[in-house]
Amino acid sequence: MNSLWTQTAHMPGFDPLQSDLKTDVLIVGGGLAGLLCAYLLSQEGVDYALIEADRLCGGITKNTTAKITAQHGLIYDRLIRRFGIEKSRLYLQANQTALERYRILCRTMDCDFEEKDAFVYSADGREEIDKELTALDRLGFAADFAAEIPLPFPVAGAVRFKRQAQFHPLKFSAALAPGLRIFEHTKMLELAPGRAVTTGGSITAKKMIIATHFPVLNKHGGYFLKLYQHRSYVLALKNATDVGGMYISGGKDGLSFRNAGDLLLLGGGGHRTGKQGGGWQVLRRFAADHYPGAQEVAFWAAQDCMSLDGVPYIGQYSKGTPGLYVATGFNKWGMTSAMAAAMILTDLVLERDNPYAPAFAPSRSILHPQLAVNGMESIRGLMTPTVPRCPHMGCALKYNPQEHSWDCPCHGSRFGEDGSLIDNPAVDDKRM
Repeated sequence: MNSLWTQTAHMPGFDPLQSDLKTDVLIVGGGLAGLLCAYLLSQEGVDYALIEADRLCGGITKNTTAKITAQHGLIYDRLIRRFGIEKSRLYLQANQTALERYRILCRTMDCDFEEKDAFVYSADGREEIDKELTALDRLGFAADFAAEIPLPFPVAGAVRFKRQAQFHPLKFSAALAPGLRIFEHTKMLELAPGRAVTTGGSITAKKMIIATHFPVLNKHGGYFLKLYQHRSYVLALKNATDVGGMYISGGKDGLSFRNAGDLLLLGGGGHRTGKQGGGWQVLRRFAADHYPGAQEVAFWAAQDCMSLDGVPYIGQYSKGTPGLYVATGFNKWGMTSAMAAAMILTDLVLERDNPYAPAFAPSRSILHPQLAVNGMESIRGLMTPTVPRCPHMGCALKYNPQEHSWDCPCHGSRFGEDGSLIDNPAVDDKRM
């Protein structure tokens, strides 16, 4: 089960850390968010280092569908109701600015960057579409209504964002990484103010950025309650149609579509990690019904951190941790959010004002209905008397027969059948 991206790109290698190190800024986590932080800090002449426990972009980044867009589902009507016009506008502007930064960077890279219109569609009715268009008009953004789109089922319409983009995330990362100060196969073992102990030595740093997808430091910030993880599935199909853009359903159980060269990427079948869901079977049934001549050439799954309110947590890790920063909770929109995070965190590290930072501040209110859901899942997982247990916080693991893994329904850690760690926030293998 390798993504299309891993099959068609070669990532550069970096040596592990082999001695103690002193730096101004330490970045923990070598996914796209951490890599972009390293790149932007290097452009500012900042002394930094990035450590990655495994391989650069070898976790979540390699399994994305790689859409670069400010259109994150039917989100803007909801954001206005939760946060008001100004913060909603900041969220939109941050993601549009991130898109522009990619557009500039990718001009000099062979990373399959393509401008595409993005659509969020409804198969059930126009009411939600009309609400979203009204919200975007209030924010001053020129979205429009599309009555028909080239998908193999009827829709009530779609919201269109023009001139968004898609790319090859690993080709982009491979082009960005050379020359950066990166240490692979360097696992963080202990974190204290101004100091990290790793498998290759101790690192002292004035400031630190935690970009580990799900934050691994439990005693600050309450991220084990503020986040949950969600799995989604992708098929790459040959001899399917060219849909000409990027499409996602406005509903919970809909499908996503985009082309990559002559392949169609079909996504969906998602569910909370540790719960049952449709998975690849849903996608394969859909492909058999609607693209009967298509051939499956790759399949993979992604895991996403979901925040309480639909907005990522980007900024100071917690009120009590000056000099410690975080980027997490990208809500399935990791490509654009990674760039937005890198822009915001670079400014915060350099003690500059960033206009978008208030919209993403991790210390904002946690009083949202999802908090109760997350809390109940944690209680249920802790009270379940079965083994094996997750080493993160002790929840009972559930076996995932589709992916042959043990998954944690509390916080989303995943383990292979042999007990080896696949996905964090756990940092150790499972307990029997």
